[in-house]
Amino acid sequence: MSLAAPSLPGDSAASGYGLGARLLHHLALGGTAVAEASFDIDQAFAAAHRRDRTHDRHVFVAGLARAGTTILLRCLHRTGAFRSLTYRDMPFVLAPNLWSRLSGRGPRSIAARERAHGDGLLVDLDSPEALEEVFWRVFCGRDYLCGDRLVPMTAAPEIREKFARYVGALLQEAPDKRYLSKNNNNVLRLPSIAAAFPQAVILVPFREPLAQAGSLFRQHRRFCSPEHDGAFTRRYMGWLGHHEFGPGHRPFDFDGSLPQGDPTAGADYWLQQWIAVYRFLLKAAPPQAVFVSYERLCAETGLVWPTLCDRMALPALEPTEALRLPQQPRPLCTDTALQEEADALHARLLARAL
Repeated sequence: MSLAAPSLPGDSAASGYGLGARLLHHLALGGTAVAEASFDIDQAFAAAHRRDRTHDRHVFVAGLARAGTTILLRCLHRTGAFRSLTYRDMPFVLAPNLWSRLSGRGPRSIAARERAHGDGLLVDLDSPEALEEVFWRVFCGRDYLCGDRLVPMTAAPEIREKFARYVGALLQEAPDKRYLSKNNNNVLRLPSIAAAFPQAVILVPFREPLAQAGSLFRQHRRFCSPEHDGAFTRRYMGWLGHHEFGPGHRPFDFDGSLPQGDPTAGADYWLQQWIAVYRFLLKAAPPQAVFVSYERLCAETGLVWPTLCDRMALPALEPTEALRLPQQPRPLCTDTALQEEADALHARLLARAL
């Protein structure tokens, strides 16, 4: 049996999906009832063959967006050691085994397209992507999704157990692989991830604060432009939990305060978000968290990459993606005290990083 094949978002999520694909995404992702039912059916389908994977050395990449998280994900995924969610798993990402059989896994290939970020990274159906957030939104969205912000959460034991079973189901057809996740929203729940998978490695990438803040600012303006905005695009991004930037932006709130100012006016707003995220992570990240300076990884690849691979029990193969810093103009910060606070925090991160 073959159903509608997964589609790929091109320049925007809306432009890449036809009417049939949009309806299917509405059905699978637009509410929680169908998603929960698909999860339950898939779990029943997988139960007979699933084994316990809670003590495997899975890898979770989590940090503020625009820190090199996608590059890290792609480099690790191409080692062949991991199973990640990909566009081929869309839209029934909570029922990977059932959907693969119903869809016949779709066409073997679709021409790669540049992703909507305009950063030169090409995606196809087998590109790993941050689709895991659907699980957290469906089963405990009320714990962290607020109207204008995202807040830290602690997953209840039954949710952690359910997440472990979900990962086990994902790995059912890849028994020799480990799970690899890239999900920036996991910064809200890293202790829960560690509790579910005590042997996991958690990679927390970061960049020089103004460079990362400037990149967030440029992406926010890009996604707010008419060519990238639209009703379906907003819903699609919300279904996948992408609130990092764009019209559906919701900042992280760790202490009851939000970034001040206009996110479309400059980098200051985004620098406040950078400070909030990494200040929280320095305090709250579990012991297996490994902080990774993206600048250091690019400048000293021959030293940092083998050390990183060793932490993940991987052979130190050459990275498959070009690790280079984007050549973007450095934005200005109008608040000297804010800049000094960010620089001091960055120094602490570098002292703890590989």
